[in-house]
Amino acid sequence: MKSTMFVKPGKVEIKEIDKPTIQAEDDVILHIVRACVCGSDLWAYRGLEDKEPNSENSGHEAIAIVDQVGEKITTVQPGDFVIAPFTHGCGHCAACRAGYEGSCQSHNDNFSSGYQAEYVRYQHAEWSLVKIPGHPEDYSDGMLNSLLSLADVMATGYHAARTANVKPGDTVVVVGDGAVGLCGVIASQMRGASRIIAMSRHADRQKLAREFGATDIVAERGDEAVAKVMKLTNDSGADAVLECVGSELSTDTAMRVARPGATVGRVGLPHTPKTDLTNSFYGNLGIAGGPASVTTYDKSVLLKAVLDGDIHPGKVFTKRFSLDEIDDAYQAMAKREAIKSLVVVQK
Repeated sequence: MKSTMFVKPGKVEIKEIDKPTIQAEDDVILHIVRACVCGSDLWAYRGLEDKEPNSENSGHEAIAIVDQVGEKITTVQPGDFVIAPFTHGCGHCAACRAGYEGSCQSHNDNFSSGYQAEYVRYQHAEWSLVKIPGHPEDYSDGMLNSLLSLADVMATGYHAARTANVKPGDTVVVVGDGAVGLCGVIASQMRGASRIIAMSRHADRQKLAREFGATDIVAERGDEAVAKVMKLTNDSGADAVLECVGSELSTDTAMRVARPGATVGRVGLPHTPKTDLTNSFYGNLGIAGGPASVTTYDKSVLLKAVLDGDIHPGKVFTKRFSLDEIDDAYQAMAKREAIKSLVVVQK
């Protein structure tokens, strides 16, 4: 089968490898329909973090058809159409019961990889896979894209809003204008925010943020960005802040634009050597967030919202590629030519 391999910084390519097989009783083999490239895939691609040459791709978002199931799988069967969350919660540990399966306590292999391929082995699938009614051919192209977003970015944006405790009437600042930040705008509106300030320097992302519900755009960065947000909030700061990047600058900005007593929901994978919490202590700031509760949100609110046409997060996919064009898909995101690159694996 075809699978993407990380060759070296700045290069991924398709190679033929063996199709995965069932290795545990709760495994499922998935035939990928659509996958994509995530901003987190770009850290190694840009040479900003170490990754072994000629290793498996870090892709972790897909919608798929169930191909084979392990002996202990009762919730899905071959032929089912599913969302494959990047988290693999068990559904019964304390973390999962509390709605935090991104920190599932039942196993260590809780996160996906290798999704930029024709087939993938999905571990601990009994509870974590999310069934989609019908079959791929029942849905429009745009709807398929929105369903794909539920494997990670829409759920991660929602996690940022949930952990930041966004409430009706709140003023929210969203730091980061990638797919997760844009989905955080959607999530903030879903949770009733009355004002959503999106921090973005790029015209295409600003336009989509507005479409998704942003009321204000801040294009500045650093001290200027903080000053602009404080002016917009009458020097009070935001009731909730969504940090959707993970860099030192974005984390610092998020802390500084929050009002005393606010919560910062962090979902950007941290790439900071350290974070000084002194100022957050004196500001009584809450710091929350982590890997998203994908299955919980999909099953409880997001899948229905997409199927009902209430939200359209699939609009974050602004360029389309075949699996054979995977390096072009990475390049488009690395060069900011695409907000998020869609990879069509099976038509």
